[in-house]
Formats: sequence, C-alpha cells, structure tokens
Amino acid sequence: MEAGIPSNFTYLGRSFGDLSIGDDSSSAFSDCNSDRSGEFPTTSAHSRRLLVACASDNSDDLIRQHVSDLESGSLDVQRQAAMELRLLAKNKQENRLKIARAGAVRPLISLISSSDAQLQENGVTAILNLSLCDENKDLITSSGAIKPLVRALKTGTATAKENAACALLRLSQIEENKIIIGRSGAVPLLVYLLENGGSRGKKDALTALYSLCSVKENKVRAIQAGIMKPLVELMAGLESGMVDKAAFVLSILISVPDAKTALVDEGGIPVLVEIVEVGTQRQKEVATAVLLQICEDNLVYRTMVSREGAIPPLVALSQSGTTRAKQKAEALIGLLRQPRSGNSAARTSDCQTSGVSHK
Repeated sequence: MEAGIPSNFTYLGRSFGDLSIGDDSSSAFSDCNSDRSGEFPTTSAHSRRLLVACASDNSDDLIRQHVSDLESGSLDVQRQAAMELRLLAKNKQENRLKIARAGAVRPLISLISSSDAQLQENGVTAILNLSLCDENKDLITSSGAIKPLVRALKTGTATAKENAACALLRLSQIEENKIIIGRSGAVPLLVYLLENGGSRGKKDALTALYSLCSVKENKVRAIQAGIMKPLVELMAGLESGMVDKAAFVLSILISVPDAKTALVDEGGIPVLVEIVEVGTQRQKEVATAVLLQICEDNLVYRTMVSREGAIPPLVALSQSGTTRAKQKAEALIGLLRQPRSGNSAARTSDCQTSGVSHK
C-alpha cells in the first residue's frame, strides 16, 4: 500500500486505505472520458446528419460503410469516416461494441500514424472512445495501439495529445499494459505534457501518470523525466484546482528514494508545509503523510521542515483532523521534536546521503 491515499479513495477500480479524507468523498481524479473537443461542424445540415447518426438505433449499415471507407484512397473520405466513427462511439456503449466488431480497430490505429494532423486526431480520438468499453481494451491492445498512441503523444495536435493520454490511461487499466506503456516511452512524454500542456492536458497527464506509476519502474522513469518540478508547481498553485491530483501523484512516487531528493531540490518542503497550514482537509493529510515519509530517516529534512514552521499547523491538525490525520500529524511532530545532538559526523553523513547541503 502506498502511503498518502485516503481510505475511501477509489480510482480505476482500486481502493486505497492509508488516509481518511473525512466528509469529502469525491475522487481527486476526474476520469478521462470521451473527447470534449466540440467537434460537431457548424454547417447545420451536416450537424443534423451527424446528430441523427449518433442517435441512431440501427447504425449497423452505417458503421460497416464507414469502416470500409477508412481504407479508401481518398483522404477526404477517410477523414469523414474516421470523424463519424469517432462520433458514433462517443456516447453510446452499444456503438462502441458494434464498431469494434465491424473491424474498425486496426484501420483506426493505422490512422494514428498518418502525417495528416486531422486524420491522426480523429484516429486517436476514435480509439479513445472505443476504449471506454472494457470489452474493447484487449482488442485495441493486441491490435498494436500502444506505440502509435505514444507517438501521437509526442507529435500530435493539442487535442490528439490529450486524447492519446486518455486512451493510454484506459489501456493501462489492464495491469500488464502499464509496463508495456512505460517501456514504449510514454512516461517522459506525459511528464512533458504535465509541464507544458494546457489545463486539460495537465489534468489528463496527471491522471495517466497516477495510473502508470503504480508500477515501480514507471515511478523511476517519471522521476528521471523531471516530474517533481511540475508537481511542486501545481501544488504551490492552491487556486489551480490540481493540488489534490498533484499531491496524490507525489504520494505514490515518494517511496522511491530519489523522489525524496528530487522533491527537496525542487523546493517541495515549503510548499508541503504551506498546504498543511492552509490546504483542504484532504490536502493537509496527504501533505503530512509525504512529509512524514521524507523525515523518517533524515535529520537534515527534519530540520528543514521545522525551520519552515511546520509544528504549529501540525499541532492544529493533530487536534482537529480525522483520526488518520491526527495519527500522521502526531507522528511527524514527534520526529520534529526529537533532540538534535551536536554530533557533526551524523549531520555530515545525513547531508552526504541526502544530496542536500545543509546551511
């Protein structure tokens, strides 16, 4: 069990029991849903036809025609077919199954590698929408979607990158795919999207990274790719709406030794202490759990946390938090109040092993 996850926090079918989040039972992560790119055209006649197609209860013939058109020699025909399959799969589970059974998965995957940006985007998004159906995930994976999706994460339009991140998240719900996705180069690209994407891109990248980093080798990849810098920046932006997401991703990374050094190097201690002081109940608990982990075996980090003024807000949390929050806060207070001897050798050893110069 990774430390720092609330007891009633359920995500991607996993329940976590390390922290209680009191009365706030909402998920920290909004799941990646079907595309939200406002893709209906403005021409009214075409809009009506697509809306009728999406609502159709008898779409089998239409689906078969569109699947056939995916292999057309005409770029315009391919674009139209991919767009309409993307729409048919957007909100209707039955259509997702029908489209997959009609043989659309492989030709849609081939479109993801297209040099035409619109065709690539439609291919990525159609695969995302098909992946919303659990029954399609094995077929999508076995048909070779992971590597093209990773390439789209690197080279696609902003929407293609966001939807590729969501599609990879969906495929990562199959446990063995997490390693395959990580080894295909997705993690550094998701970290890049986390740092440089728009608001939606950051959220989608965080959600995908949260899922992938349940695997240790992906945690290491994320840390090596520089994930700590954007995580600390997001946690520092208390008005960003992404503090919870960033804190939860941090909480599953912090068990890796290099994560602690990276967190401190990026200025994470002052940010975590501020969260303990002014964050929401859930944020305070996760931040306290992370601080406890980095302080357990490191005198230098304890000194840094104390100097940031952590004890007063921790005392307040130990008196007013949930049972789990009180336990974490009390344990951390105990560590911070331990006598610090003048043993310079011990201090020197701590500084050397932590990689932090203690001033």
